[in-house]
Amino acid sequence: MEKQTAIIIPARYGSSRLEGKPLLVAGGKTVIQWVWEKAAKCKDIHRVIIATDDERIFNVCKSFGAEVEMTSSNHKSGSDRIAEVAKRHEEISYIINLQGDEPLIQESNIELVRKGIVEDNSADISTLVREIKNKAEVDNPNLVKCVFDVNNYAMYFSRSKIPYERNEGKSKFYGHLGIYGYKKEALFKMTSLEQSSYEQAESLEQLRALQNGMKIKIAVVDNVPVGIDTIEDFNNFKSMVETVLINK
Repeated sequence: MEKQTAIIIPARYGSSRLEGKPLLVAGGKTVIQWVWEKAAKCKDIHRVIIATDDERIFNVCKSFGAEVEMTSSNHKSGSDRIAEVAKRHEEISYIINLQGDEPLIQESNIELVRKGIVEDNSADISTLVREIKNKAEVDNPNLVKCVFDVNNYAMYFSRSKIPYERNEGKSKFYGHLGIYGYKKEALFKMTSLEQSSYEQAESLEQLRALQNGMKIKIAVVDNVPVGIDTIEDFNNFKSMVETVLINK
């Protein structure tokens, strides 16, 4: 049986900062449709599945032709939600977890994540970082920083500034982008493990994987895909989309 790669997009209605954001409409399409269409354009992807626990999202996704599956409402993270879906599909060997609030993600970025798990036998998980050029971002705990080794495997993720600059100007800083690729067994392993001490301290799920000896492959990109977390983010996206449509 061919080893298939699937993009699974977790989408939930509840959000502390912007409730119902998957269903917000910009340029005649919901946010979740924009994300799904971007995922559907990616090469070497066998299927795209939206995973949700909300019937409103389920019905809207069905209406624009997406493959969508209902999941439990008790999941604590998107990884748990996509693991539930992956368990139903023996044919899927590689999973890309694409957030449902990232309509501006580039297809080339998704391809790098795919390559990280499909082409690297040692990698359990793959993800992306980008170089931080703005000093204020380095000190911002909401932007997760990452350090990685010479073989591009993650050493640590932190909300703190890492590495610490005893000697200023000797290191670059990298910010993490929240898209992951998983080998199926790695996804099941990570979601079955208890929260680790570093994960609890930093509220970063990927530290559970690192603390349990799993290898995370890093690829560096030169763009900053902006997610939709607040109403201001959505309004900026809507303005961008509608400007493009007007100028067509």
